[in-house]
Amino acid sequence: MTLFDDYRLVATHARGQRPGERLTTKDHLPPEAQLFFARDREWLGTQALQIGPYCQQVIDWLLSDRILERLRAAQGVIGLAKTYSAQRVELACRRAMAHNSPYYRTVKTILSSNSDRLPMPDHSIVPTYAKARFVRDAASLFTPDTHNPQQDLLH
Repeated sequence: MTLFDDYRLVATHARGQRPGERLTTKDHLPPEAQLFFARDREWLGTQALQIGPYCQQVIDWLLSDRILERLRAAQGVIGLAKTYSAQRVELACRRAMAHNSPYYRTVKTILSSNSDRLPMPDHSIVPTYAKARFVRDAASLFTPDTHNPQQDLLH
C-alpha cells in the first residue's frame, strides 16, 4: 500500500496476506508505542542485570513464555526501580522467587507493604499447595486392589 499527500509519496507499507493481518512500520508508530517496543528482551535483560540476579530471574521467567503478554509486566518490574530503589526491587524479587511467585503484582505488593525489609526466613518457603493431597496415585484407582477383600465383594 502506498500513501500520497498531494501527489507526494509519504509512505509505503507491505500489504497483509491474510484477512485481518496488520503490518506496522515501527517508524510510523507514535513515540510512546516506539518506546514500548524499544524496551525489548535485550534491554530488559541488561536493566535486570544491573539491578541484581534475583531481578534477572524474575525477568527471565516473565519472558520465558508469551513474551508479548508479559512484556509490559517485565517493563513494570524494571520501572519499580524508579519509585523504589534498585536494592529494594532486588530484595522484593528475591522474596517473590522464594515464594515461587515471580509476577509483577507480587513484586509490587512486596514493595508497597515494605515486606522486602523483613528478614528472609532461614528455611526455604514451600507453598502448602505443593504438597501431595492424595494418599494414592491415580493409577491405583483403576487397578484392582489385591489387599482389600471388600473389593472382591463388589464385583
